[in-house]
Amino acid sequence: MRTIRVEASAATILLTEAPEPKVRDRQTGEIAKDAVSGEALMTIGVVYIEDGESSLIKVTVPEGGVTEGLILGSPVSLPGLIARPWESVFNGQQRHGIAYRAAAVAPAAFPAAMGATA
Repeated sequence: MRTIRVEASAATILLTEAPEPKVRDRQTGEIAKDAVSGEALMTIGVVYIEDGESSLIKVTVPEGGVTEGLILGSPVSLPGLIARPWESVFNGQQRHGIAYRAAAVAPAAFPAAMGATA
C-alpha cells in the first residue's frame, strides 16, 4: 500500500496517551520491531486538531524517537508523520483503516493565537 506524507505544520497535536511498547502478538506479549532497523516500536495517542476539526489517533514511533519531557495534554511535534492505508481479513471479516507513523515525538509549543497582540 502507498505511504502518504501528512503535512502537520498548521495542526495542533496534543499528547493524550503516554508512549508504551507496541505489542506485535497479544498472546505472547512480543514487542513489535522496525523491519529495517530492528528497533522496538512504541505507540502514543494524540488528538490532531486542524481547521476546527479534531481526531484521536494512535501513532507508532521508534523507541529512540521518543523524546524526554513529554507531558500528557501538552502539544507535541511528530516529524516525518506518514499515513498508510491498510486492509485485512480477520475471522472472515474485512477490516480496514489508516496506520500512522512518525520518526519521533517531541514536546512542542502551543501555536500563537490568530490575531493575538502582545
